[in-house]
Amino acid sequence: MMKYTISVLFILCVLFLPLIGSLTKWYPSQTQTCKMTAFECGFEPLGETRIPFSMRFFVLVVLFLIFDVEVALLLPILTKIINLSWSTNMCVTLMVFLMILLFGLAYEWKEGSLNWVTQ
Repeated sequence: MMKYTISVLFILCVLFLPLIGSLTKWYPSQTQTCKMTAFECGFEPLGETRIPFSMRFFVLVVLFLIFDVEVALLLPILTKIINLSWSTNMCVTLMVFLMILLFGLAYEWKEGSLNWVTQ
């Protein structure tokens, strides 16, 4: 009985999801300028809210977050170093992890994502 219930629910989802998606084409969407403005604590906006953003800064921030998380993943290894309980598996895993990290850094450096001054 449970097999049939899951199958029927799956078939219903497969049939009704495209139907619901197609209804959004016929439903009129109303864009109002009041809804599109930024909300600043109940006050009128002081300036332009849609200012251009530097993609170079965005790429640098994303790279910082990626490498910061990877460094945070390396911190638990310090506890193993203190205990001096290195295993072959741990050494290989650490070397592979560091090689991926260094290859990613070299690629971004070669691509020029880390260069702020354009020549």
